[in-house]
Order: sequence, then structure tokens, then C-alpha cells
Amino acid sequence: MPHVREYSTPPTFELPATGNVTDDVVTNARDHGSDVVFSRRGADGWDGVTAAEFHAEVVAVAKGLVAAGIETGDRVALISKTRYEWTLLDYAIWFAGAVTVPIYETSSTEQVEWILQDSGARAVVAETPDHVARVAEVRGRLGELNHVWSITDNAVDILTRLGQDITDEALEQRRTTAGPGDLATLIYTSGTTGRPKGCMLTHGNFMVELGVAVDELHELFDSDDASTLLFLPLAHVFARIIQVGAVRSRARLGHSADIKNLVADLQAFRPTFVLAVPRVFEKVFNTASQRATADGRGAIFDRAAEVAIAYSRGLDRGKPSLAVRAQHAVFSRLVYGKLREALGGRCEFAVSGGAPLGDRLGHFYRGIGVTVLEGYGLTETTAALTVNQPDALKIGTVGRPIPGTAVRVAEDGELLFRGGQVFTGYWRNDEATAEVLEDGGWFHTGDVGEVDDEGFVRITGRKKEILVTAGGKNVAPAVLEDRVRAHALVDQCLVVGDGQPFIAALVTLDREAVATWAEQHGKSARIEALVDDADLHAAIEAAVEDANKAVSKAEAIRKFRILPDEWTEEGGQLTPSLKLKRNVVMRENKDDVAALYLG
Repeated sequence: MPHVREYSTPPTFELPATGNVTDDVVTNARDHGSDVVFSRRGADGWDGVTAAEFHAEVVAVAKGLVAAGIETGDRVALISKTRYEWTLLDYAIWFAGAVTVPIYETSSTEQVEWILQDSGARAVVAETPDHVARVAEVRGRLGELNHVWSITDNAVDILTRLGQDITDEALEQRRTTAGPGDLATLIYTSGTTGRPKGCMLTHGNFMVELGVAVDELHELFDSDDASTLLFLPLAHVFARIIQVGAVRSRARLGHSADIKNLVADLQAFRPTFVLAVPRVFEKVFNTASQRATADGRGAIFDRAAEVAIAYSRGLDRGKPSLAVRAQHAVFSRLVYGKLREALGGRCEFAVSGGAPLGDRLGHFYRGIGVTVLEGYGLTETTAALTVNQPDALKIGTVGRPIPGTAVRVAEDGELLFRGGQVFTGYWRNDEATAEVLEDGGWFHTGDVGEVDDEGFVRITGRKKEILVTAGGKNVAPAVLEDRVRAHALVDQCLVVGDGQPFIAALVTLDREAVATWAEQHGKSARIEALVDDADLHAAIEAAVEDANKAVSKAEAIRKFRILPDEWTEEGGQLTPSLKLKRNVVMRENKDDVAALYLG
């Protein structure tokens, strides 16, 4: 397929001079007040929340924030799992004229402190006593933090009572203060140096992204009875943009925080579309495959999967063969219906992002009747830059640039993008902003790829060292590597996990330190003998556990392997400044990396 250097799509949306994302809630309540726009978990299943009820709840909580002294432009942090209150508080913060700062609920105390300090947050709404404890531990060092509320300790009721004396007029003045150019949220993203950087996303960034995406994906958002169940963290821009898109289009929105109950929740909620990261699609496939094998139907499942893939590939060529169509019809009755039930039975589309899905899974899902639309974007670009659409789909690519977006392939293969969804820069960090934003608005993604002559973008590699797990979690290896390397017995550490289900590490030993340690412990000083020594393993494990304190659970090293090798400048594994040449080490130790993920 011929490749191009630059490709752009004409804009279909013009950003208004006034307004912000709260307008959707007001308009929905006024024009569609009785429409059920949320389902929230109640004692007996899912309870409907209408557009008018949601607006009233948002107003009540926003008044509480104003009464508590939150001013226009103040930052309010939100630490919670994905739940109805997350969305309610997000909009309440915006109604109060403030800026939401999401923090992953898995974040370590160190990360929580950094984000609260760097953002200058005036208040925090945390979900559980455990989250509150993390804030309490560092509160003495946070001079600007005035309030900490807890969702499980009635934050919504407390704020509602607090705001009873604030008039509707006063709140309306607050709500309408922000325009498209004003800050809506600061989303912190992993930097290669480890310190997360705050991406400044404006109301205009959201309005452009949604003005285009909801329109482009109208089959998802505007179909009769459109609904989606969010189970990804709302601290991630991907789930957040779907939240705001669902509110805008009045697609019924539900929340599920517990992946363990996900299949049951999907079956009870019955969404028409879902968004997930590749790990979820892998899990559904693997679980179905394992169950079939356990029931003695493994061979049938494998054949059904191959037919689904062949059927989807046939669609790309115009039409599957007669034989494939006949087998597909049989398996539709026997197998595919049960698989679709795992997603609730009504799900026609899924949106995948965060990490590459892979051709086979893409074809498998389309073959069983669930079209997975793979897209690409970053926190810095308010989610999607490109997306596959139901009528413009090329499996294995991340789709075309959405309207009003341009892509350029730099000389070194790096992908640059320009569009109204590209952020304004990093919070209080001009140096980092200058590194990624060029004059003329071109944003350097750090990813390498190619663009075909129809505008479909394919991501081929990563220029930067951020790892993206199969679950879509961005992990900066440097933080972990530095902490592990700080241990006396460790010489070098390479953190791995790009496209894998979890983070792991390869560790090499400091020859001198190990010799001394071996003598003290009455052991052989031969490195080959020590690699499998239980006591040495325990010492390195302590180093890994210490490193894991600096990061969230999802970023933590779960497995490691001690190597007998040495990585040196002479051997070609280190640069003159003794930085690891990641690609060289990965190539030379590919079997060791593979072994970390076996079994």
C-alpha cells in the first residue's frame, strides 16, 4: 500500500466563541428532562436517572463546592474508582467554574502528593477511607489544600447540605464563566523521567473532540436505546471522553468498577457498545476458549474462532466464500451467540484504545458480530486523533484522522498531529511543552508509524520509552529502574511489559558487591551459581518491593529474573553516559523476557 507523508481531513465542526461542556447537562434537562440518561446501581439492580434528576444533583453538589470556598479556576482533585459519583462530581466541579484533577485510585502516596502539590489543588474528593488516608499522610506538606471529602462518607450529601444557601443565579454565573479557551481538567500522564506531567485540556479541546467524534460514531451514540457501561478508570482520558460523549448524546451511561463482576454487570446492563483496552478483549476470548476446552468442546471453539476470522477477512475482500459463509451460519447459532452474551447480548460495537489490539482479535470479534473500532490518541490530544468507523474500517490500523485533524510523518518516522483537540501544554512546565509542541500547532506523539494513501494510520513502534501494557496502562520504566538499581547488589535493571499483561524486570548483579555478600553468607561467589540462590533472590525481591512503593499497583513489577550477564558499554548494551540501550538489551535477552510471561 503506498504511503504518504501528510494527510488531513476537512473540519466538520466549528468551535463556538462561547460555552463549555456543562451546556450539555443544562440543554438535556431543559429539552429532554424525562429521558433516562444514567443507570446507577441500586439495592435491586440498576435504577434510572433522568436528565432532569442528574442536572438537579449536579447543581446541588456544585453549590456545596461554591459554599466551601472553591473559586473560579481552582483545581479540585478526584480519587475514585469508576462509579456514578465520579461523573456527578466531575460535572459539579465544572458547574462551580473549577478544574477537575483526576487521580488514579491505584496511585501511591508519593504520586498523590506530587499531583496535589503540582496542581495546587484546593480540595480533594476521595472515594474510600484508604484513599483519604493516602491524602492525610501528606496533607501537612500541602499548603493549598483546604478540604478533603470522602464519597463513602457521604461527600455528596454533605456538599448538598452545605450549598443550600447558594442561589441558582450565583451558580449560573459561575457555570457560564468558562469559555472554550479555559481549562477544564488537568490529567497527569507518565513522563519518561517519572514525574507525571499535568496535561492542560480546555473546554474547547473537549468540544472539538466531541463535536466530531459523536457525529462520526453516530452508530454508537445516536442509535435507538444507545447505552454503554464504563469500566475503565475515569482518570484515563479514554473513558472520560466517552463519559462526556454519552452525556452530550444522552446515550444511557452506567458504571462498573469491579472487573471481577464485569461479565455479570454487562449481562445485567446490556450495553449497545463498550470501550475497552485489548486486555479485556483477550480475557473474554481466553475465558471462552478455556471454558470450551474444560467442557470438551475445545476443538469446536477453535474451529469456530478460525471461521470467524476467515469470515471477517472475507468481508475485507468484498465477500466471504460460500463455504465460509455456510460454516459461519452454523457457528452463529452454536457458539457466537454465547460469546456475544458475555458482552450482554446487545453489543454491536466496541471501541478499543490504549494499546494495539492485533489483527487476529480484531477479525475474530467482527466475525462473531461485534465490530471493534480501534482508535489512537493520547492524553495530550483529548483522546482520539484517529479512529476506525463502521463504514471506514481497516483492521490492523487505528483508522483515519478524525475531521479537522492532520497527521504528518517526520523524517525519523515519528507521527505528528495537529487539530483542535491537541492540548495547550503541560501545567507549569514550559520546557516539556516546548519539547512536544512545534510552532504551527504540530504535536510530537513519540510514536512511530505510517499513513497509507487513504489516510489510514498504522502504529509501528514507540520512539519514546513509555511502556503500554496490554491493559492500556502507561508506565514510565525509569522510575522503577532507578529504584531497583539503587540496591547495592544490583548493577542494572530493565523494566519490560510493552503489550504484556503486567510489568516485569530483568536484573543484572553488581559483581563486586555480590562477591562481598557471598563471602558474608558463606556462599559460592560464582555468579552462575548465585542467580538461582534463594537468599539472593529474597534480597533482590526487597529492592523490587521498595521500587514498587513509588508507583501504582498497575505499574508495579510483578515478576523479575536475575541474569548472569553483565551489560557494559564495551558489550554494546550501554551508552557512553551508561544509559541502557533498551532495544539492544531487549533483542539480546528476548528469551529471558519471554520466560517472564510463560505460565
